[in-house]
Amino acid sequence: MSLDGYVAGPNPTLEDPLGENGMQLHEWVFGLESWRSQHGLEGGERNEDDELVTRSLANVGAQVMGRRMFSGGSGPWEDDPNAEGWWGDEPPFRMPVFVVTHHRREAREYPNGSSFTFVQSVEEAVSLARDAAGGKDVRVAGGASVATQCLDAGLLDRVDLHVAPVLLGGGTRLFDEASFRRLELLGVSGSDAVTHMSYRVS
Repeated sequence: MSLDGYVAGPNPTLEDPLGENGMQLHEWVFGLESWRSQHGLEGGERNEDDELVTRSLANVGAQVMGRRMFSGGSGPWEDDPNAEGWWGDEPPFRMPVFVVTHHRREAREYPNGSSFTFVQSVEEAVSLARDAAGGKDVRVAGGASVATQCLDAGLLDRVDLHVAPVLLGGGTRLFDEASFRRLELLGVSGSDAVTHMSYRVS
């Protein structure tokens, strides 16, 4: 997220799904070996940020995301110009992913172990993800609406924030309409490119 609380910039499009300047929120991760390896790329930096990403992914067995993170679209799938998602034939997840959407559809499975199951509530998504994770963690990867719904429903145990040193000035805020809840700080670390903060949800 940005220093002013946004996880995407204003005016998102299919060509620029994170909105104006939104991609700058993720620049710190693109050069890391852990991120590049997950996306089938070689090389990359090994540093404290890389170690944190490696640790954060090590025990994840399933993921939950929203419709906009999957495709950027809304409404019936037949009207979505990006209905198959952003990642082509090799999504980088390599685990079950549960997509929260008002419009159900048949699940998608890929040879590399990635799969997408489309469900209609965060409660259903997290329940199915827990079963699929086989005792590992369930990661709620975004977007902001799904994360807020999970927080308000008491489905999050921990919140990890990666704060980029930029001000977007508008866009989509994380936890914009969340109900009051107290969080316990677990730790802070970072580099010139990003500050990592972890919280336990009380």
